[in-house]
Amino acid sequence: MASAHLVFTVFFFYLLCPTSIIGLWCPLHLVSASRLPFSPPTDCRAETLNQISHRAVGSPLVMDHRSICRKTRRLIGKQAEICRKEPEIVHEVIKGAKLGTGECQFQFKERRWNCSTADKFFGRILNQDRGRGNDWWRNLQDIRETAFVYAVTSAGVTFAVTQSCSMGELLQCGCDYQMKGESPDGSWEWGGCGDDIDFGYTKSREFMDAQTRHRSDIRTLLTLHNNEAGRLAVKNFMRTECKCHGLSGSCAVKTCWKKMPIFREVGVRLKERFNGAFQVMGSNNGKYLIPVGDTIKAPTAEDLVYTNESPNFCKRNRKTGSQGTKGRACNATSMGIGGCDLLCCGRGYKERQVVVEENCKCRFHWCCVVKCSKCTAVKTVHECL
Repeated sequence: MASAHLVFTVFFFYLLCPTSIIGLWCPLHLVSASRLPFSPPTDCRAETLNQISHRAVGSPLVMDHRSICRKTRRLIGKQAEICRKEPEIVHEVIKGAKLGTGECQFQFKERRWNCSTADKFFGRILNQDRGRGNDWWRNLQDIRETAFVYAVTSAGVTFAVTQSCSMGELLQCGCDYQMKGESPDGSWEWGGCGDDIDFGYTKSREFMDAQTRHRSDIRTLLTLHNNEAGRLAVKNFMRTECKCHGLSGSCAVKTCWKKMPIFREVGVRLKERFNGAFQVMGSNNGKYLIPVGDTIKAPTAEDLVYTNESPNFCKRNRKTGSQGTKGRACNATSMGIGGCDLLCCGRGYKERQVVVEENCKCRFHWCCVVKCSKCTAVKTVHECL
């Protein structure tokens, strides 16, 4: 499962930055093989880091291991530089993509579109018809779901890179010691290991924005705006964490540092932005986004933006990326979005009994183990017709 999830993550990132990322599997094997849940292809193992400095690994269909290692002729600018010189950064980019994917699935688990990664439906949310060559971006869907995917992925990359800095896993960065001095009232002082959010923000921006930054069309403006909204959902909500020092637990000295928000909080914040996303259109000169409607205020840098209304996702449609809701579990007693009435799109639902195995009679044993028995129970589940 872990291997399949990581393989999907790379495919997912191919859709976001199709010519850039896809995962530097060979360099990652050389840098930190123990952290990958699979073995790189034989032709990768034989290469040295110097030999693969011009090669990126991955393909549009990563499932085919024979096409994992290949040249990256289409990489440009900072993406090419990172891929060739900083494969460890790309490893964190992939971790960030995985983090974003998981958060997307959590936040949308009760909605008609639930960020499912099954088959190729997820890719269709981002891209209806990939096209060829350098025109891939012209076929992107500009719906709210796309905006959220870009934002949460950009946030995930920012978070993963910054966290690795604080944990000492990257040579290029470490703790942030810029905050110095005491608080205004003198009750605490800056110290400890602050998160270097500026480094994580910069690497996410370099990687996520490189493919579109020099284009001038509305899709470019949308992508750059939503990428930035994701990064700001992390950067603008840093929290202050403190620790007391002194004899017998006293707080004779109190040091504080800046830490990133918990990523679940980032996901909740972006979900709120999704719910209040702004529908926009391009200005006459193509350089600005203008809200649709004369009385609507302009979106801020932290808001999500889109141009097209989303499909209803009620029925299966490969073209739009809709898996439909047939067979989805629903809540028969809820009037909310996860309730059977809304989730099943008025088609009704069926009820069935299932036997599940769960932990029971759990006891704590000194020290320090919790042991449980296994019990079976019959539960009622409701599924959309």
